[in-house]
Amino acid sequence: MSLPEAPRVVLDTNVLVAAARSAGGASFSIVRAVPARRFELLVSVPLMVEYEAVLKRPEHMAGRRPHDVEAFLTLISRRATPVLLHTLWRPQARDPADDMVLETALNGRADALVTFNQRDLARPARLFKLPVYTPGAFWQALQMENPHG
Repeated sequence: MSLPEAPRVVLDTNVLVAAARSAGGASFSIVRAVPARRFELLVSVPLMVEYEAVLKRPEHMAGRRPHDVEAFLTLISRRATPVLLHTLWRPQARDPADDMVLETALNGRADALVTFNQRDLARPARLFKLPVYTPGAFWQALQMENPHG
């Protein structure tokens, strides 16, 4: 799949968790690209609330302080494009949190949804012709579009 220049993208919470846990993977590279605006990050209020709740779970803190998570989320919120959820398409996925991610992407007219949860999100996303990428596939596609960025 080819991405448009500066694609509009929603990151599932599991991508942020992976980035917080390891600086060596595609998820970390994607998160590092947010301030450089390599893509337009789309977020909704419910998605930001989920990001915060999940990233502050003890099992995801790994030596970080709550302040570190708050600073990271502040950076995300300043760089992201807010999406108003004016249309809800529930239920589409088995997990209501997945529906919220999908709804953010659909309401924001996303070019891509990035998640490790292909099993639960790929089928409903296909109904709306929304491309779903793993972090590795998205990072690779982003590099092909702008290898020097």
